[in-house]
Amino acid sequence: MLFTITGKHFEITDEIRDHAQEKAEKLPRYFDSINQVDVIIEGNGSDPGVEVIARGEHGIVFVATESGDDTIKCIDLAVHKLERQLRRSKEKQRNNKHVPGAGEGQMSPESEGE
Repeated sequence: MLFTITGKHFEITDEIRDHAQEKAEKLPRYFDSINQVDVIIEGNGSDPGVEVIARGEHGIVFVATESGDDTIKCIDLAVHKLERQLRRSKEKQRNNKHVPGAGEGQMSPESEGE
Protein backbone atom coordinates (compact mmCIF):
# COMPACT_ATOMS: atom_id res chain seq x y z
CA MET A 1 0.00 0.00 0.00
CA LEU A 2 1.31 3.43 -0.93
CA PHE A 3 1.29 6.00 1.87
CA THR A 4 1.99 9.73 1.47
CA ILE A 5 1.78 12.54 3.99
CA THR A 6 1.87 16.18 2.98
CA GLY A 7 2.03 19.32 5.08
CA LYS A 8 0.69 22.58 3.67
CA HIS A 9 2.08 25.47 5.72
CA PHE A 10 2.81 22.87 8.39
CA GLU A 11 5.97 21.08 9.49
CA ILE A 12 5.48 17.29 9.63
CA THR A 13 7.28 15.82 12.64
CA ASP A 14 8.38 12.20 12.92
CA GLU A 15 5.77 11.62 15.63
CA ILE A 16 2.94 12.83 13.37
CA ARG A 17 4.28 10.86 10.39
CA ASP A 18 4.55 7.63 12.41
CA HIS A 19 1.11 8.07 13.96
CA ALA A 20 -0.55 8.75 10.61
CA GLN A 21 1.19 5.81 8.97
CA GLU A 22 0.24 3.48 11.81
CA LYS A 23 -3.42 4.48 11.48
CA ALA A 24 -3.40 4.30 7.69
CA GLU A 25 -1.95 0.78 7.66
CA LYS A 26 -5.12 -0.47 9.39
CA LEU A 27 -7.50 0.79 6.68
CA PRO A 28 -7.20 -2.22 4.30
CA ARG A 29 -8.64 -4.29 7.16
CA TYR A 30 -12.01 -2.61 6.52
CA PHE A 31 -11.93 -2.58 2.69
CA ASP A 32 -9.63 -4.94 0.81
CA SER A 33 -9.07 -2.93 -2.36
CA ILE A 34 -7.45 0.11 -0.70
CA ASN A 35 -4.06 0.59 -2.36
CA GLN A 36 -3.15 4.22 -1.61
CA VAL A 37 -3.67 6.53 1.37
CA ASP A 38 -2.87 10.25 1.31
CA VAL A 39 -2.81 12.36 4.47
CA ILE A 40 -2.83 16.12 3.95
CA ILE A 41 -2.32 18.39 6.95
CA GLU A 42 -3.06 22.08 6.52
CA GLY A 43 -1.69 24.38 9.20
CA ASN A 44 -3.42 27.66 8.48
CA GLY A 45 -3.50 29.66 11.71
CA SER A 46 -4.31 28.06 15.04
CA ASP A 47 -6.75 25.48 13.65
CA PRO A 48 -4.93 22.75 11.68
CA GLY A 49 -7.01 20.62 9.35
CA VAL A 50 -6.43 17.01 8.35
CA GLU A 51 -7.71 15.36 5.20
CA VAL A 52 -7.33 11.61 4.68
CA ILE A 53 -7.91 10.26 1.17
CA ALA A 54 -8.09 6.50 0.57
CA ARG A 55 -7.98 5.32 -3.03
CA GLY A 56 -9.05 1.87 -4.07
CA GLU A 57 -9.20 -0.24 -7.18
CA HIS A 58 -11.53 0.78 -10.00
CA GLY A 59 -11.30 4.48 -9.11
CA ILE A 60 -13.03 4.25 -5.73
CA VAL A 61 -12.13 7.25 -3.55
CA PHE A 62 -13.02 7.84 0.11
CA VAL A 63 -12.35 11.21 1.77
CA ALA A 64 -12.56 12.28 5.42
CA THR A 65 -11.68 15.69 6.84
CA GLU A 66 -11.30 16.97 10.38
CA SER A 67 -10.08 20.19 11.95
CA GLY A 68 -9.18 21.07 15.52
CA ASP A 69 -6.45 22.16 17.90
CA ASP A 70 -4.50 18.88 18.16
CA THR A 71 -3.15 17.34 14.94
CA ILE A 72 -2.89 13.83 16.41
CA LYS A 73 -6.54 13.90 17.52
CA CYS A 74 -7.58 15.23 14.11
CA ILE A 75 -5.79 12.31 12.42
CA ASP A 76 -7.54 9.86 14.76
CA LEU A 77 -10.98 11.37 14.11
CA ALA A 78 -10.48 11.56 10.33
CA VAL A 79 -9.32 7.92 10.19
CA HIS A 80 -12.31 6.92 12.32
CA LYS A 81 -14.66 8.65 9.86
CA LEU A 82 -12.91 6.88 7.00
CA GLU A 83 -13.23 3.50 8.75
CA ARG A 84 -16.99 4.06 9.02
CA GLN A 85 -17.21 4.92 5.32
CA LEU A 86 -15.20 1.84 4.36
CA ARG A 87 -17.25 -0.45 6.62
CA ARG A 88 -20.51 0.93 5.21
CA SER A 89 -19.30 0.52 1.62
CA LYS A 90 -18.17 -3.06 2.27
CA GLU A 91 -21.56 -3.90 3.84
CA LYS A 92 -23.40 -2.50 0.83
CA GLN A 93 -21.14 -4.45 -1.50
CA ARG A 94 -21.78 -7.70 0.38
CA ASN A 95 -25.53 -7.14 0.75
CA ASN A 96 -25.98 -6.41 -2.96
CA LYS A 97 -24.37 -9.72 -3.88
CA HIS A 98 -26.64 -11.77 -1.66
CA VAL A 99 -30.10 -10.43 -2.38
CA PRO A 100 -32.65 -13.20 -1.79
CA GLY A 101 -34.62 -14.21 -4.88
CA ALA A 102 -38.38 -14.39 -5.27
CA GLY A 103 -39.85 -16.63 -2.60
CA GLU A 104 -36.59 -17.05 -0.68
CA GLY A 105 -36.34 -15.57 2.78
CA GLN A 106 -40.12 -15.06 2.89
CA MET A 107 -40.91 -17.84 5.35
CA SER A 108 -43.77 -17.26 7.71
CA PRO A 109 -43.12 -17.73 11.44
CA GLU A 110 -45.60 -20.66 11.58
CA SER A 111 -43.71 -22.76 9.03
CA GLU A 112 -40.35 -22.38 10.82
CA GLY A 113 -41.26 -24.78 13.64
CA GLU A 114 -42.17 -27.67 11.33
